[in-house]
Order: sequence, then C-alpha cells, then structure tokens
Amino acid sequence: MKIGVISDTHLGQVTKEFLEIYDQYLDDKDVVIHAGDVVSRDVIELLEKKTFHGVHGNMDPPDVKGLLPNKKIVRLAGFTIGIIHGWGPAAGLEDRILPLLEGVDVLIYGHSHRPLNQMVDGVRLFNPGTATGYSASGIHTLGILELDKTINGEIIRL
Repeated sequence: MKIGVISDTHLGQVTKEFLEIYDQYLDDKDVVIHAGDVVSRDVIELLEKKTFHGVHGNMDPPDVKGLLPNKKIVRLAGFTIGIIHGWGPAAGLEDRILPLLEGVDVLIYGHSHRPLNQMVDGVRLFNPGTATGYSASGIHTLGILELDKTINGEIIRL
C-alpha cells in the first residue's frame, strides 16, 4: 500500500500548482493523508477523490475544523497510524505529540513545516513538511509511506 502524505498546505482554494502536485505525486496512491492546516474545504474535496484521512490544524477555519478531527488513528495494511497536527514551537514538538497517540507504528504530523522521517523508540515519526505553505528554507516537500512487511518512508522535495 502506498500513502501520499501532505501537511500545511495553507491554501484558500485549489491552485494550479496544487493540482499539479496532486496529479504527479498523489493521484496514483492508495490513500492520501493530510496532517492539518488545510485551510480550504475545496482542498479536502479534491483529496477525497481517494481514500482520505485528515486532521485539522491550528490555522484551519471553523468549517474545516467541523469536517476533520484534531487527531485520528487508522489501521492500514496491518499497521496502526496516528495523525495529528501539532502546536507550539517546533522545538519539542515530537515530545508533546507522542504521548497523545500511544501504540502507533507511525505518527504523522505537521505544524513545523519541517520534514522528518525518523524512528524514535520503535515509532516512525513522519512529518511531510509543507507542500505549498511558507518554508523558511524555501524548500517544499511531501511524503510517501509504503506499507508492506515493513514501513518505508520517503520525503520528496518538490
């Protein structure tokens, strides 16, 4: 199973750039996950063309927060995946969110706009960065998770 993972798109509407990203990186995936700060219902509607799981972030307006939970656990291909956005400063973010989704194999999160694909105490921490939002480095990214006998993650620079 292949999962396209994005976060922190911060889009008020579906843009030409986002459609190109979707067509190139997400359209052929089995599942799409968005880890918050979607900002637009239009983006959710596009992502729902596939099996979609998402959470809301701190910058999402009330209508988006009404559609998406603040955290979610899903079971895919025999693995337990936790999804949360995150909050506060980037420093210590993982320490704040890990206790909220115990027992997961993968913890997908966003908020910091900093990509990360790292194992910590048997849990894969996976932050896809930001595909279209502000990036201090000027680099935009998304992630791909492949679930088979193991979980492999890749951060893709756009």
